[in-house]
Amino acid sequence: MLSIRSLYQIGFGPSSSHTMGPAKAANIIRKNHPNLDRFEITLYNSLALTGKGHLTEEAIKTALHPSEVIFSTSIDLLKHPNTLSIKGFENDVLIVEKTVKSVGGGRILFEGEPDMESPIYPHHNFKDIKKYCKANHLSLADYVFEIEGEGFKEFLNDIWEAMRLSIVRGISTHGVLPGPLKLKRKAPELYSKIINHEAPEIFENRLVSSYAFAVSEENAAGGIIVTAPTCGACGVLPALLYYMHEKHHVVTQERIIRGLAVAGLIGNLIKHNASISGAVAGCQAEIGSACAMAAAAHATLFNLNMDQVEYAAEIAIEHHLGLTCDPINGYVQIPCIERNAVAALRAIDACGLAYFLTDSRKISLDMVIKTMYQTGLDMHSSYKETSQGGLAVHFKEEDDVNCW
Repeated sequence: MLSIRSLYQIGFGPSSSHTMGPAKAANIIRKNHPNLDRFEITLYNSLALTGKGHLTEEAIKTALHPSEVIFSTSIDLLKHPNTLSIKGFENDVLIVEKTVKSVGGGRILFEGEPDMESPIYPHHNFKDIKKYCKANHLSLADYVFEIEGEGFKEFLNDIWEAMRLSIVRGISTHGVLPGPLKLKRKAPELYSKIINHEAPEIFENRLVSSYAFAVSEENAAGGIIVTAPTCGACGVLPALLYYMHEKHHVVTQERIIRGLAVAGLIGNLIKHNASISGAVAGCQAEIGSACAMAAAAHATLFNLNMDQVEYAAEIAIEHHLGLTCDPINGYVQIPCIERNAVAALRAIDACGLAYFLTDSRKISLDMVIKTMYQTGLDMHSSYKETSQGGLAVHFKEEDDVNCW
């Protein structure tokens, strides 16, 4: 597995695979060939179908400015769902031609070239990690720190600060999100709403949801967020960590960093053994993965044992199995933003169940990750970030008064 540094990335929304990945590829080609003056770019499959709503073209144009950029789209199901081809010209002479796969979380692979990132983890499934940790008397967080090495805690401090700031901005920013849906930002209202005799459970749900909305709305507006593991699912983990940090004095900065480390490990396992891309495996790979990361972090915050952490993450994925990715108009807004809030709350519930029921469980984390991936492969392509199925098809803008 790769470093968790590859999983947590600070960048601009609204999509890690459709915005951050293509922009990264364009930046690399621009850096290697600074004199190119014209580009012809073909977007394939999911990039072709939902790239407009995900601001794919704008991200690439910004990376290649001031060169002329000409776009075309194509459907080729033999290619990876997020594929783009880039042709670069100088004085009308073709200088470079690259095919790039944006595989999720901002990570890219150039076809026919060695991977730019090298694996650092010797273990590739939770069973082996748990066996190693128990043999060496390590917690999951300490295992991560051992593998990641010097400077990793400082890296996670930066990640946490970026997450925190995205919440602070989101709960204080009013207005309407970009795009034809004209969706009103809801985080400030959720956060500041006054309810007489509000039950503690409702208060918790409202605040956690407001934090998840805050980050997700920042993402939808093209703001700076952290992929956790993706842009589309970026609100789940920060919402849970921020709420617990604010509510419980025992949840110190140090515990937050340990929680981020374990969450990153879970995300890495999913990324390595399945997928975190909605275009590959549906929204179960994005929101389901984020929920699993948050559930594992929650268990870590309260020093639950390794089996309880595993079970919390397993429950979180299991109850997102089959979740489709059907963004309306291709924008990371409906149902994406709301799903972040629901998943943050579900992560808390998953941890609670794991606390009581771990001794009776039958399903391992490795098993449910494998199941999620196979479910994604079996899912019809219309439900995998193409906006050709589900809510994206049945939504009628004129009937949805809540958008205005």
